Amino acid sequence: MPNIKVNGAELYYEDTGGIGKEVIVFSHSLFLNCRMFDAQVAAFSSRFRCITYDHRGQGQSEVTASGYDMETVYEDAAQLIRALDAAPCHFVGVEMGGYIGMRIASRQPNLLQSLTLIETSADRDAEQDLSRSTTKLPQALSWIRSGPALQPSMEGLFGQKFLADPSRAVQREEIKRQIGAINRATIVRAAAGAMTRHSIYDELVNIHIPTLILVGDQDVATIAEKSKRMAAKIPNAKMGMIPGAGHSATIEEPETVNKLLELFINNLKRDW
Repeated sequence: MPNIKVNGAELYYEDTGGIGKEVIVFSHSLFLNCRMFDAQVAAFSSRFRCITYDHRGQGQSEVTASGYDMETVYEDAAQLIRALDAAPCHFVGVEMGGYIGMRIASRQPNLLQSLTLIETSADRDAEQDLSRSTTKLPQALSWIRSGPALQPSMEGLFGQKFLADPSRAVQREEIKRQIGAINRATIVRAAAGAMTRHSIYDELVNIHIPTLILVGDQDVATIAEKSKRMAAKIPNAKMGMIPGAGHSATIEEPETVNKLLELFINNLKRDW
């Protein structure tokens, strides 16, 4: 699959194509990559043009010297949508991808048809968590390939249902392999950019496109209260809980996510 130069970075992307199809753009969470949407692409690519991509410095995208702040990463996505002639698209963002999606919807709404936010928040990280995380993050990530460091990472990214299911052991090992392959220097920059982002909560009133907010009932990284807070601020937003999911619902409970996303998109003209 190709790379594309946007906003000073070579971004890796995958595009299922399809002339005349509506477009869904998927934006992944921190520490993972475009593979977290494989189940969604498989379910939707026969009817939609599906585009997934890796954020700069993550997955297979270019490791740039700078540009890891959330404002630059948001502009990366906006320029990607334009460069691929994908506007207006349905935008699906998980965690960090949600930070990006909210900024696009608030500031460049002409690029989007709808917005789906999964396991994400409009607020900046709490000051005490921010101070602790930015101080310890480089040290923690220097150990990320070791077993002891991987388990806390997995517990933050996934709920107990997924972690305890013996039938998904192979899938868990592949995810651990992906996390272990992270470029440690750049993921520190990417994580710092996500953690030090400014709150976008006050901009949510500017989002007037159809919006769906989903959160897993086992998510300990982004609790449901944050989703409820967003849903109350975005005009006419809809919210749903995903049973059995932690912080990576598209991987953990793909069938539920797919059903909710399909229902949301199919009902856009009727409900909005």
